[in-house]
Amino acid sequence: MIAIITGDIINSEEYRASEWMEVLKNYFLELGNSPADWEFYRGDEFQIRLPAERALKTAIAIKARIKMFKNLDVRMGIGLGDETYRGPKVSESNGTAYQRSGRTFERLKDEKVHLAISSGNARQDRTLNLILLLALDFMNDWSQVSAEIMVLLLKDPHAPQNQIAEELGIKQSAVSQRFKRARKDLVLSVLRHYNSTLKDLIQ
Repeated sequence: MIAIITGDIINSEEYRASEWMEVLKNYFLELGNSPADWEFYRGDEFQIRLPAERALKTAIAIKARIKMFKNLDVRMGIGLGDETYRGPKVSESNGTAYQRSGRTFERLKDEKVHLAISSGNARQDRTLNLILLLALDFMNDWSQVSAEIMVLLLKDPHAPQNQIAEELGIKQSAVSQRFKRARKDLVLSVLRHYNSTLKDLIQ
């Protein structure tokens, strides 16, 4: 089982594309090669192929990086499934993961939702998407400061707070406060639930 994330940047016209795109490209380069594993197209849209177990964490990490830019956000459809054809570009490949990602992404604008998953299992999808909808209630409101600290958390969930404080140039007590505002524990709980659900889907 693989995952495809199809997304676009909300309010992208407020910045030069090079500003936010550079941040995403640097992150995507850690995950794979372009254009076989990821690519940008039509200016502010992108698609990325990755293992299913990394999909939700990657989507939230993308969101955190984009929310570091004031007034920007990102809309993403995650498709879980198979890959029946691997082309030279991710946009030319095919399979249920690609189809589910594309269809889910197309629905998001009409539904005014920023993140959803389709795995082909309707019952599991309903539960996962309800949880994501509740999580988006606070993730959509992340400040630039909250987004910045979530980028560091998702990069290394076990990093000690004093290390994060040193990296950000703030006091350790401020790290704890920022994590609380960003709802760190809830984000990690959502990721644990996703991983648990994925095991059921694969079995």
